[in-house]
Amino acid sequence: MILEYIRYRIPTELDDAFRAAYARAAVSLQASSECLGYDLARCHEEPSCYILRIHWTSLEGHLQGFRRGAEFGPFLREVRPFIDRIEEMRHYEPTELRWSRLAS
Repeated sequence: MILEYIRYRIPTELDDAFRAAYARAAVSLQASSECLGYDLARCHEEPSCYILRIHWTSLEGHLQGFRRGAEFGPFLREVRPFIDRIEEMRHYEPTELRWSRLAS
């Protein structure tokens, strides 16, 4: 599994449009067999900052599977207006150090 983290800075006036675009784009993520899950978090201290975390089967699953698959086009159409708001986009490998009280 690989985790993709995307940091966005979204001005207040674009907040609703940003969330609505990702709600629509989520349909493509859910349809992709390479996507294992996702969540979008908004910074409490600085509300214009968001982090999108996407769980992929692998780096190849994301870059070759999803990005070359049928779901990528519709996904990109929804999020394209916000691409210039990305501050960082990186892939991370999970380590053995994790714990949660949350149900999986």
